[in-house]
Amino acid sequence: MTADLRELSQSDWERWYGTLERAFGGVAEAPEERELWNSLTEFERSFGFWDGEACVSTAGAFSFRMSVPGGTVVDAAGVTMVSVAATHRRRGLLTAMMRHQLDDVRERGEALAVLTASEPVIYGRFGYGVGSHQLRLEIDKSRVHLTAPAGADAADGLRLRYADPVEALADREAVYAQRVAGRPGMLARRPGWERLITLDPPGDREGMSPQQCVLAERDGEVVGYALFAVKPEWDFKGAKGTVRVQDVEALDPAAYAALWRFVFGIDLTSTVMAPGRPVDDPLVHLVSDMRRSDLRVRDSLYVRLVDVGAALEARTYQAPVDVVLDVEDAFCPWNQGRWRLTGDAKGASCKRADDDSPADLALSVRELGSAYLGGVPLTQLAGAGRVRELRQGALAESSLAFGSPVAPWLPHGF
Repeated sequence: MTADLRELSQSDWERWYGTLERAFGGVAEAPEERELWNSLTEFERSFGFWDGEACVSTAGAFSFRMSVPGGTVVDAAGVTMVSVAATHRRRGLLTAMMRHQLDDVRERGEALAVLTASEPVIYGRFGYGVGSHQLRLEIDKSRVHLTAPAGADAADGLRLRYADPVEALADREAVYAQRVAGRPGMLARRPGWERLITLDPPGDREGMSPQQCVLAERDGEVVGYALFAVKPEWDFKGAKGTVRVQDVEALDPAAYAALWRFVFGIDLTSTVMAPGRPVDDPLVHLVSDMRRSDLRVRDSLYVRLVDVGAALEARTYQAPVDVVLDVEDAFCPWNQGRWRLTGDAKGASCKRADDDSPADLALSVRELGSAYLGGVPLTQLAGAGRVRELRQGALAESSLAFGSPVAPWLPHGF
C-alpha cells in the first residue's frame, strides 16, 4: 500500500471532510453545518491517509476542557471525525491513526482522550471504555403529569418568557458554564462551540419547527433555559403533536421543574421526547408515571486514560482510598504496570508502585476509563470478569472511592 499519513491543510479540508461524509452514508451536510465544522477543525490535530491524490481516511481531535469528579476541569482530547474509506479497510489504517493520535495526545500533556462512538465495538481495543450513559424519554402526556416543588410559580418570583435562541445565547451560556463543574463529563465550551447549540438547518428538522427557547428569570437574572422544537401533527381525533427537547438547564430545582412544566403544557401536543439526558435526571422523579415515560439507556462518552498517573491525580475520590492497581495497556505501554493510588475528597497521588508492593486490583486501562468519571462501578466491571480483586476488600473500597454523587453526562456530541 502506498498511502501516506498527512496533517490536514485548509486547502485539503473539502476533500478530507468529503471522505468523512461518504463514510457516514454520503449525504452532504447543510452549508451552515459544514461551515461550522470547518471553523471548529483544529488543523494541527487533524490528519488522514492519502493514496495518491485521494483521501482514504480521516481523524482529528478537539482541545477540550472537561469536568471530572471533584469539580476540577481538565484538558482532554476530543477524538472526532474518524473514518476509513471502504476501499481501504483491513489495511491497518485505523490502528495507525489511533497510534499517531494517542502519541500526539501524550506529547501535548493531555492525560485523557474521549470520544463518542458510531460503532461501540471499535474502540475498546484502543483502550477506550464506556465512561457515561445517556437517558432517552418519550412521555405520553395524556397519562403522565408533572409535579413541581415549591418556588416554581410566578407568585414565587419566577418568570418564564420566550426568547430568540440566538439573542439569548449569552444568557444560556452563562447558566451552562455554572453547571459544568458540578457534573463530570460536561465540557467547558470554548469560543465558537456555542454555535453548535443553535445550529438548526431546515433540512435536519424532520418536520419540527425551528428551534425555540424559553428563559427562566428570578429577580431579573436568568436562572435557566429550555431549548426545544415542536412537530405539529393531527389525525381524525385531533392534535397529537410532539415536543422534542434539546436541552434544559437551571440553577435550582424550582426553575428546573418550572421549565419542564412549561414543556409539558405546550398546547396541541401529546408527546414529549427528551433524548440525551443524564441517567440521574431529576425529571424522572418529577413525572407521575415512570413506566409511561418509556425510559431507555444507551452508551454515551468513551474515556481513555493516556497518562494513568496524571489522570488519576486530576480527580478526587468520594471516600479514602489506598490501592495498588496492576494496569494492562498494550496499546500505550507507558501505562503498563503497577500504580499506587492514594486519595480522598481533597486530592490524590498516583505514582509507580514500589517493586515490593503487591497489587490489590488487576484491570486494563479500558476498565479504568469506564470507572474514571464515577458512573460505572468497579464492582459491576468485576462482576463481568473485567476487574480482578487480588486483596480482599480492595474492590469494595476502590469502587466506593471512584464513585460520583452525580452521574457523568455529556450534554452534546462533537
